Amino acid sequence: MNGENQSTPAIEIADLTVAYHRKPVLWEISLSIPPGSLVGIVGPNGAGKSTLLKSIIGLVPRVSGQIQMHGQASTQCRHRIAYVPQRESVDWDFPASVLDVVLMGLYREAGWFWPLRAEHRKRAMLALEQVGIADLASRQISQLSGGQQQRTFLARALVQEADIYLLDEPFAAVDAATEQSIIGVLRKLQSQGKTILVVHHDLHTVPLYFNFLVLINVRAVAWGAMSETFTPENLKRTYGGRLTILDEVTEAMRRSVVQ
Repeated sequence: MNGENQSTPAIEIADLTVAYHRKPVLWEISLSIPPGSLVGIVGPNGAGKSTLLKSIIGLVPRVSGQIQMHGQASTQCRHRIAYVPQRESVDWDFPASVLDVVLMGLYREAGWFWPLRAEHRKRAMLALEQVGIADLASRQISQLSGGQQQRTFLARALVQEADIYLLDEPFAAVDAATEQSIIGVLRKLQSQGKTILVVHHDLHTVPLYFNFLVLINVRAVAWGAMSETFTPENLKRTYGGRLTILDEVTEAMRRSVVQ
């Protein structure tokens, strides 16, 4: 990313439509994400948030639309992306250690059939130290708690040294300490100029965690800087009558401005 024009969006999406069995999941999405943003992707269940991340990385086919990253076609930039899937989508009974899982993040660099060198293991251990579970490196992933599993996959993303990080519900089913540890790691990545997109559900913490927001409900309802986008009007447009905690969220917005 060094030397790139900082006015060029990290991610630019134009007229993206994705459908499952002919039913649109995303419809004519157009938005752009500035580089160095810590982005919350927010919307009701079934809004297409996870599909948006999968579309960016190329895991689901598009009906139409274009995606660019730093001014290049997304197909040319996948090596610059690290992806953390939903924990529920992972087979945690797979016979692998925590260190093995993190090392999987280096296979694109090292090659599937090349022996991993000592420097690869050193990088993997450093990533585990960053997320606070280096002492679990030899443990089988099936023996981990939910929070430890989430930290393991975050370490796998960190070891890739990507420019763009996509995280699908990284705070789901983790304890408060793990959540704060993860957001601390993400803020450090942001301080290094990385762009991070996070699917998130807790509206109370949205204005505290992110500086940029995408509100989505099949369509892109609103997107932009947190102070301009996280408004009662936009939340009502996104959630409709299903938003029952608007007063609490408004108070969270007020607290974030005070802080």
